[in-house]
Amino acid sequence: MKEILSKVEEAQAKINALRPFCNEMNHQIKEYFRIGLTYSSNALEGNSLTISETKVVIEDGLTIAGKPLRDHYEATGHSDAFDHMYALSTGKTITEEDTKKLHALFYHRIKEGDAGVYRKVQAIITGSQYPLPTPEALPGMMQKFIKDLPNLKIDNHPVVYAAKLHKEFVFIHPFVDGNGRVARLLMNVALMQAGYIIAIIPPLKRSEYISALEKSHKIDADFIELIASCVYETQNDLLRMANGKS
Repeated sequence: MKEILSKVEEAQAKINALRPFCNEMNHQIKEYFRIGLTYSSNALEGNSLTISETKVVIEDGLTIAGKPLRDHYEATGHSDAFDHMYALSTGKTITEEDTKKLHALFYHRIKEGDAGVYRKVQAIITGSQYPLPTPEALPGMMQKFIKDLPNLKIDNHPVVYAAKLHKEFVFIHPFVDGNGRVARLLMNVALMQAGYIIAIIPPLKRSEYISALEKSHKIDADFIELIASCVYETQNDLLRMANGKS
């Protein structure tokens, strides 16, 4: 754990040395990661769009022949939520309303009535041995989740804090669908508020990601290390992009 966090800090120092980036570079970085995060986060949940198809749907507003309409809605919805993630990155806190708005932006094209609204039915995670909270428990659990964030932030390295926030949100699973997407958006809000670059979890690591999340019900070291390694890879992507063009 210490080794990967040390690598993250070294990469962060290199990024900070290049800052501030010019407006054009900041725009390029944002749009590059909009496509990358939208594609990867959706692909982790089974969305069939490739990264190039995701780019076409978001940037050109076109539909891809043979691909489900829902997959298009997930791409455009995640892009909308990505903009709100960026807006939240300039703040210092995360509120319960922030979580609801991120979900609403992502989900409203899919099912308006469930967008930004806590689920009213019991849910299960296929393959997990841990039951999810009942609908009745969700408001109180979400209030506690938000209330606990400041101390979680104080007590942990920013990358560890972001990973733990992600984990705890997924365990609550407050929405009928889209919880993983919102968890990753919230994690990236936390990272960006601390001055870090976002973490993109590659679809190739889906099995490792799911396994580490399941294990983190008891011990979260593997999950935190996975997230830290993803932050490090994204940092290196940014450094390759910047290449002295700040």
